[in-house]
Formats: sequence, structure tokens, C-alpha cells
Amino acid sequence: MKLTHFIFLITLAFATFSPLHAKENTPELLLAQNYQRGIDVQQYLVSEKFDGVRAVWDGKAFHTRTGNVIAAPVWFIKGMPAIPLDGELWLAHGKFDLLSGAVRKDIPVDQEWRGITYQIFELPNAPGTFASRAKRITEIVKQANIPHLKAVTQFRVNDEAALYARLKQIVAQGGEGLMLHRADALYVTGRSDALLKLKPQYDAEATVVEHTQGRGKYTGKLGALVVETPEGIRFKLGTGFTNAQRENPPKIGSIVTYTYKDKTVKGKPKFASFLRVRNE
Repeated sequence: MKLTHFIFLITLAFATFSPLHAKENTPELLLAQNYQRGIDVQQYLVSEKFDGVRAVWDGKAFHTRTGNVIAAPVWFIKGMPAIPLDGELWLAHGKFDLLSGAVRKDIPVDQEWRGITYQIFELPNAPGTFASRAKRITEIVKQANIPHLKAVTQFRVNDEAALYARLKQIVAQGGEGLMLHRADALYVTGRSDALLKLKPQYDAEATVVEHTQGRGKYTGKLGALVVETPEGIRFKLGTGFTNAQRENPPKIGSIVTYTYKDKTVKGKPKFASFLRVRNE
């Protein structure tokens, strides 16, 4: 075999498999603020907050919020609209770990993807208000006629009491919470009060900067993670870990998601607990 032919074959093989690991430019997305009481809820469209993996469809492939390609089965993407979409890959209530395991694989396992749906809640860079974009999403899903392609149901509530009643209902069914999107909002990116999240407890992300050693039954294992928020606030995460995670904790520099109930006047989370390492 000639050297040039050999190099061509190696290059072809790399091109075939490398997209599963390739990191594209991080997409600019709309990120939610936390809901605050007293907001005029009649100005918003409300939907369930799905505990899935956020996925941006660029018309050809799925990407995570950090730009990594998600290796979906061919049958899953066949017939997908050739336009940008933003949504959640979702399996079922309480099934996040199974979902995460499926979408992280470089080579997708068909059976693991059979119950996954793509719940669309936004049309990146599309014109018009969110109310008009939500209507367009419903039309797109209907036209595509793909069983696992879903439009996230948007609804209105009359007042805050009705909002919290719906939150209670969603949580009782195993849901995570609610999202509120201003009906008159044009498409924007970054963290904005055009999109709000309402949960029994909030979640946020921080970077691991240090490990502390455990004591007592955790001697020789992780005691707590010292993490830093994007605002520069440092604090310890000492709860929420499994034994396996204490033996093999998230690496320094990794980004983790934690839950909390409230914040102090200085912005430090109260009752913070580790949830998971963020999907890259």
C-alpha cells in the first residue's frame, strides 16, 4: 500500500469517528433567572421544567450547551427539521441518570434511545415574540410527524396562587418545576428575566477549586468540595454525594450542579447540596 493511500485511510477513519468527541463553538443560549414573588404572571407563558439534557439541534446534529456533539442514532435524527431548535432530550420523571448515560455514549445504543423524546421549547434566532415562536414550534412538530419530537406545552395562569397550585401538581407527578417565558419577549441569549424557573429548590453551577479530606466514616475519602460560583463566591459542598463519588470525587476544574433553598444577604447559597457533574 502506498504511503499516501495509507494516510488517506487514517484521515478518513479519524474524520468518521472524531465528531463524537469534537467540541464546536459553544452555542449562545437563553438562560433562566430564578422566579421572584410578586411578578405579574399573566405576562408569561408557563411550561413544565423537564429534568433532561439540554440539546441544541443545528439542523444536522445535536449539541450540548457546551458545544459537544451528541451521538444520536440515525433513526432518531431522520426527518428532523433542517432548522435550529432548542430543547431537552428527556426520558421520564426520575430517569435522568439513565438518560445521561445514554446520551453520553460515543456510539449510541438504539434500545437506550427508544424512550427518549426531544422536547422543544425555543427557536433560536427566530423573529417575533415568544408567543408566536411557541405557536410555530407546534406547527413544526406537527409537520415533522416524528413520534419522539414534541412541542413543550405552554399555558397561562391567572395569578400567583394558580401558579403555585400548578407547581404543586407537577412536583407531585415527579416533575422538577416550572418555566415562565415572557410571552412578548423577542429572542435573546444569556441570562435574562425573559425566562424564569420556579422549583421547590433551586439549582446552580459552580467550579470545583479544592477537595477537603473527610473525617470519621469518611476518613480517606472526600469530605467536601470547595466550589466557586461565576460571581466569585466560594463555599463548601459537603452533602449529596454517594460513597462512590466520595472515593472518586469530581476533578478540580470541573463544573458541578448543586441545589439550594435560598441565599444569604451576601449571596451564599443556603442548604447547598451536590447534585451532579454537569454534562459536557
